[in-house]
Amino acid sequence: MKRKQPVKKPTVRHFAPRAPTTASGQTIPTDTSTSARSTARIMLEKTRISQLDGHVSQSRSVVEVAASREQTKVRPDMPRERQPVYDWYSGGDVDVDRAEDEEEASREARDSDNPLRQWVEDYRTSYLEEVLRLEGRGDHRHYATCRVCGSGHADYRCRECLGGGELMCRTCIVDGHRRLPFHSIEHWTGAAFERLSLKELGLRIQLGHWHDVNRVCPVPQPAFADDFVIIDIHGVHQVALDYCGCGQGGHPTRQLLRSQLWPATTTNPKTAATFAVLRLYHLVSFEAKCSALEFYQSLARQTDNLGLNRRKRSAHNEAVNTESDHSEKLGKMEKERYHGFLRMTRQWRHIRMLKRAGRGHDPAGIANTKPGECALLCPACPQPGKNLPPNWRDVAETKKFLYALFLAIDANFRLKRKDVSSETKDPGLGNGWAFFCEVQAYMRHVEENWDQKQDRSHCVAHDAVDKPDREARGTASSGIGAVDCARHNMKRPNAVGDLQLGERYLNMDYMFFKSIAGTDLVQFFVSYDIACQWHINIWKRMAEYKNEAIMIDGKGKFMTFLIPKFHLPAHIEKCNLRFSFHLTPYVGQTDGEAPERGWADANPLARSTKEMGPGARRDTLDDHFNDWNHKKIVRLGHTLRKKTEDAVPEMVKTRQALHDVEESLGESIVQAWTTMAEEWEKDETKPNPFETLRKDAHVAKVRAELAEEAAAREAGGLEELGSIRGDMHITELLAMGLQLEDQQRILASDVSSTGLHPTDGQRRAMTERTSKLRRKIFTWITIQTNFFPGLQNVRQLEDEERARVADGQSVPGINVSDLKLWLPSAIAAASPSVVHEVPVSKTIQEHEYRLRVGQANEALHEVRRLLLVRTHLYKMKDTQSRGVRANMRSQDKIVALNNQIERAAAQYRVAWTALATLGAVLRRREWERTLKELKADDVRGLPQSQFHDPERKKKSNKRRRRKKPRVERPVSWIWITQAGEPDPADGPAMNEAVRIDWAKTRARCHRWREEVDLLEEEMARVLRYCDWQSSWWMQQQGRRQVDNTQLEGETAYAVRQAAIQTQLARGFLREWAHLPTLIRQGRAEEVETQVAGNDDREESDGEESDDEEDEAISRWFHPTSVPAAHPPPVLRRVFARAHCTHRLSSPTALSNPPHTSTRAHRSAAMLHSDYVPAPTARILRPRPPPCRTLPACTPAPTARQTCSTASVCSRPPHAPSALAHRPALRAPSALALFPAP
Repeated sequence: MKRKQPVKKPTVRHFAPRAPTTASGQTIPTDTSTSARSTARIMLEKTRISQLDGHVSQSRSVVEVAASREQTKVRPDMPRERQPVYDWYSGGDVDVDRAEDEEEASREARDSDNPLRQWVEDYRTSYLEEVLRLEGRGDHRHYATCRVCGSGHADYRCRECLGGGELMCRTCIVDGHRRLPFHSIEHWTGAAFERLSLKELGLRIQLGHWHDVNRVCPVPQPAFADDFVIIDIHGVHQVALDYCGCGQGGHPTRQLLRSQLWPATTTNPKTAATFAVLRLYHLVSFEAKCSALEFYQSLARQTDNLGLNRRKRSAHNEAVNTESDHSEKLGKMEKERYHGFLRMTRQWRHIRMLKRAGRGHDPAGIANTKPGECALLCPACPQPGKNLPPNWRDVAETKKFLYALFLAIDANFRLKRKDVSSETKDPGLGNGWAFFCEVQAYMRHVEENWDQKQDRSHCVAHDAVDKPDREARGTASSGIGAVDCARHNMKRPNAVGDLQLGERYLNMDYMFFKSIAGTDLVQFFVSYDIACQWHINIWKRMAEYKNEAIMIDGKGKFMTFLIPKFHLPAHIEKCNLRFSFHLTPYVGQTDGEAPERGWADANPLARSTKEMGPGARRDTLDDHFNDWNHKKIVRLGHTLRKKTEDAVPEMVKTRQALHDVEESLGESIVQAWTTMAEEWEKDETKPNPFETLRKDAHVAKVRAELAEEAAAREAGGLEELGSIRGDMHITELLAMGLQLEDQQRILASDVSSTGLHPTDGQRRAMTERTSKLRRKIFTWITIQTNFFPGLQNVRQLEDEERARVADGQSVPGINVSDLKLWLPSAIAAASPSVVHEVPVSKTIQEHEYRLRVGQANEALHEVRRLLLVRTHLYKMKDTQSRGVRANMRSQDKIVALNNQIERAAAQYRVAWTALATLGAVLRRREWERTLKELKADDVRGLPQSQFHDPERKKKSNKRRRRKKPRVERPVSWIWITQAGEPDPADGPAMNEAVRIDWAKTRARCHRWREEVDLLEEEMARVLRYCDWQSSWWMQQQGRRQVDNTQLEGETAYAVRQAAIQTQLARGFLREWAHLPTLIRQGRAEEVETQVAGNDDREESDGEESDDEEDEAISRWFHPTSVPAAHPPPVLRRVFARAHCTHRLSSPTALSNPPHTSTRAHRSAAMLHSDYVPAPTARILRPRPPPCRTLPACTPAPTARQTCSTASVCSRPPHAPSALAHRPALRAPSALALFPAP
């Protein structure tokens, strides 16, 4: 083997600062070309390396360096991308090409990292120069005559046309803009350009003769007063407009509409808006939430940014009329134009809503629109008759949750409306046709039940319910309430209504019952942030309303009421166990917070809608809610895919976690706890597996127990000597001592909060409280001396100090909180001399011990309660408080609450210190299992519903989030202290901490499994709904008896809408193609986890059998959802097995099935294995499926032939598919997306 040469220092040659030369000595010219710049870069690189290494050698030419590049060697142990540009062995030189490439790559990387810096350094000046150049005539300054006609003076140009710098004469620029009448024209005055309108140049717009725009009507009829304004995306234009008067065009409004101009009025219109600007404002209002005024002002400024409202006398702007009265007149006209624009945008929204709802295809007309018919429905929610399989009612009990409706109720007090206008002046255009309830019926319900009494909450205080007046002052509507679908965050039809006085039950009841009226669904999961109080007597209230519109037959319907996950921590502990999404079966990972996300999109509208009349406000919000639903629908592909990709690994991970926990427990214990959990899930009166069965004893309970025990001992003559003095028992004395101790602590806290300069009123109040407490303490001390005579000597030593404190302070007696009460725990912790002087029996110490345990439990309970309230206040401040005043008020509440938390924590610490002393004396340590030392960091809020995010945790912007190790804070011990730590004397079955941990692990496992099942069913429902919607639109063709031209337009729109549904389904299919394989693999992992010790995974890792594959496909594509013509190849075997061959109308397509891989077949049904699993859990790696040819199918009879097994099919034997009629205009079905190759 050849010996490896030792590494030497690199030989680097330095470039002299002279012009480079070739091999023959010829000098290379210095310029700014690429080669020269590359040469300079290489010279800089060699200079830098030379300076670093301290080696300067004789200079060489660039060509010589390049020639020596072939001999350059590199380090063999370093990858090329990390190798330097110079030789590490002797004789090496700079790699010129690599140095040039790396410098170029480095420069491009810097430019791509900061393109703005590159623009500033290299292009800013040239940009400014070009913009200024366009202020002049540019290259056209050399042409005095028009280049179009060759004769006129070229003094005019268009600002909007591409290449608008070209100059034309007046005649040519007018002729060229007869089809572009809303462009801005500029006239060259000899020194600068000034703006002119095409009307001033003589252009007249002729309506009614659409076949020839240059033709003038024989009988033109100018617009009223020959003064017409058209609002376009380029500005607000005054135009000369003529209607057709020869009878060909029809009514002026029709002439305008057929020219895609929307008139502001129907009688003598003087203003119109182009369809383009209305369409633009419609979209901008959705995305930017800008008002019509802001949008209109932006357009007006395009025409006149100075606001001078100029009017030229002639086409050449000979003079400008600046009379004040004319300027005021124009200002008034602008206001009128704006109000006209408001009307037009409102009409445009309304007509678009009717058009998209298919109301233009209904022979019954617009007036027969049903309530909620114009609202976009959620395709993923169960819609009987649209996206549910035929047997959805007959599924097993454990699968009925797949067809349950998840609802979320909430109110929004930002979308309020001032007390302006009225229902008479502004009734609205589509009353009850979309999301808002029909206003007359709703207000009649409110008026009839206004006097209904509403009980106060026994849980957390809810200001919107308990203190509604604050939200309703000066408003006609204090906000709105709404019912959304909880899983997909979409508004439901007729489920939105105005609130008059806070969040009253009579309002929310109406919206809730109206949203589910008429549905055939039987199971509902209802989320509401005050569900714990609202659901009580809900059926009784419904019966008392006596309103047929909201009467629901509760027989056979099952409703589960829950509290949203973010709101739940603010509720009491009982609510956290009873109304938790985490602990309730069959809800998956639903969080119930859907309305909150919807409000975030709608809240920016409050700035404009609060000034609107009632009808305009409802129309605007209906339109925005429809757009919100539309955006959610088109994003369902991504949303459901992302949720599924997250849920499947979690399903496997949580199942493995449950398996690991159960392995450590005995089978009998797991069986007993499982039975307990299942019984509680069926009957809430049974023992709750998530709740400790041992209740903490508070002070009142301990006092009652001690009193009963003392009475029993006294009755039996067994009471200990010295336990009673007069009419007082020692336990009463100790309880009074604990109360005085608390009062001392509270007084000290209040004194410190007054600051260094209290007011006269504060000093008076503190003096009175101090004197009163001192009298109480001295009275108690007198009684205490009878029980403990030795304390008299101990206190004599403190008299002098106490007197000095009382007389020497500016506020006499202010330090009364420092007086020692000398309870038994304090005596035990004192010096040996005090212990000897004041003997205390074990029985008395036992009494205080029990009272201290109760005091600690009570203080800890108060800390938890106040932390829950603080969480609620944080949420209310973050979501509801806007403005300095509201935020300051909320902050004051939080500060006061923090003081209460500190007091409760201080009380616990005092009790804990006493327990530590008494426990050591009595040799009792069982209290340490549940009562631990309370540190400042332990006083923190409960994670969300005891499962996830810490209190008030906020999500940061992903782009700004730094990649730091994520450290999860564990749950503070104060939230799990009831169960305690494992007792060595108890077995696992007796330890509640283990049981509660197992129950939560089991709940997590079940929720993720349910989530996967729900997501799978929702994806199937989306596809079924797209297919139903496509068929529905195709059925709208030809319903009305109209002329052929109108029929063609209506038919074209129906076909286009059907095609849109098909495109949506096709996109969803592509996005979900890998999910069935992922779900199947995840479930296979679950099965493997459940089989302990089974290493044989051949069945799980192998390919599915035909029966299993058919079952999986059938779950996604029910045969009744697929049209007759050419189903996807992978579905043919499913149809053949289901005896639905009468639906396959093309025998040719089936006689020769393609010989392709199973993966190709599965791509049609979302079953191909191109999924790349996330690096988590134990998801099986995807594997390429083996090639398997589908068996040939028997040619099916045509649609007119009879199927011998028609009873199996849901559709009659002779009924063709809903899409089978009108072949010439037939849109492809949403499910027949992959025809046979």
